[in-house]
Amino acid sequence: MALKVDELRIYYQTLRGEVKAVDGLSFQVKDGEIMGLAGESGCGKSTLNNSLILLKPPMKYNSGEVILNNHKLPIYDYEAMRSYRFKEVSIIPQYAMNALNPIKKLRQIISDLLEHHGKSFTKMKDTIEERLSLVELDKKVLDLYPIELSGGMNQRMVMVVSTLLNPSLLLADEITSALDVSSQKAVSKMIVEFRDREIVKSVIFVTHDISILYQVADSIMIMYAGKQVERASTETIVKKPLHPYTKLLISSLPEVGIKHSETPLKGIPGRPPELLNPPIGCRFKDRCPVASERCDEEPPLVEVEPGHQVACWKVGSE
Repeated sequence: MALKVDELRIYYQTLRGEVKAVDGLSFQVKDGEIMGLAGESGCGKSTLNNSLILLKPPMKYNSGEVILNNHKLPIYDYEAMRSYRFKEVSIIPQYAMNALNPIKKLRQIISDLLEHHGKSFTKMKDTIEERLSLVELDKKVLDLYPIELSGGMNQRMVMVVSTLLNPSLLLADEITSALDVSSQKAVSKMIVEFRDREIVKSVIFVTHDISILYQVADSIMIMYAGKQVERASTETIVKKPLHPYTKLLISSLPEVGIKHSETPLKGIPGRPPELLNPPIGCRFKDRCPVASERCDEEPPLVEVEPGHQVACWKVGSE
C-alpha cells in the first residue's frame, strides 16, 4: 500500500474559529493507482492535497496519521517535510504560471531542486532532457524564464520539475482547470504515462470534472463538506453511484449527443454547509432528496460491496 491516511483532520484557523476543511478522512491508495478526488468547490479536495506536502498557515494540523511506504509523514512539521518534498511526495499545483520562480531561468530552478536533494544537474542531464522530450518540450527551454513560456508549456514544465526525482506519490491539483479541451486531454494522458512508466508510483488527481477522471482514474473518492461520502472504482462511481450526493453530481454533467433543450442539466439544490460550524449528523442532509430523521446522526463509511464504500444511512439500510 503506497499511501494510508487515517482520521486526518486539517482545519483553517480564523478569527471566528476553526474551519473544518478536512474532518476525519481515512482512505488508502495502492501502488500504481490513480485515485480521482472529486466534489464541489470548498469540499476539502485541495486542502487535503496541499496538507500532504506543505502545510501553510492558516492551515492547521489537528490530528490523524499519514503513512507513505510504511513511513509516517511528519506533515505537521514544515522543516521535517523538506526531505520528503519532491523526492517522496510531490505536487503539480493548480496555477502553473505562479509555481516557478519568475526571476530564475528554468535550468537554475532545476539545479536548485537537485542540489537540495544531493544531486547535480550535470549527472542528471540525460534524465532531464528525456523528461522534457516526454512532455514535448525542447531542451532549449532550460535557458528561458518561466514568463517566456505559454500557459500550457508552463504546465508541462511544472510536471517535469515535480516528477524529476520519481516521487512515490504525485498530487495533481486541478491541473486541467485553466487549459483548453485539447490541452486538458494531453496533460491527463501525461499523468497516466508517468504512472505507466513508473516515474511515479501513485497519483491523487483532484478535479471537479468527473469526465476527466473517467478517462484517467482507476478509482474515485467523492468528498462533501470535509467528509468522504463514497469511494469505488471509476466505472462504478460514474455508472452505478449509490450516495445521493454522488448521484446528483453525476446527473449534473452534460452527456455527449444529448441536447440541453431536450434534457436540461440538473443542478444540486441548496448550498454546502458552513464548515466553521458544520451541521450535526450527515452534512448533506439539508440538500438531500431522501433525508430522514436518522440523518441527524452521522452515517459511518460502510463497505457495501468489495471496494465500494458509502456513508449514507439509506444505502446502509438497503
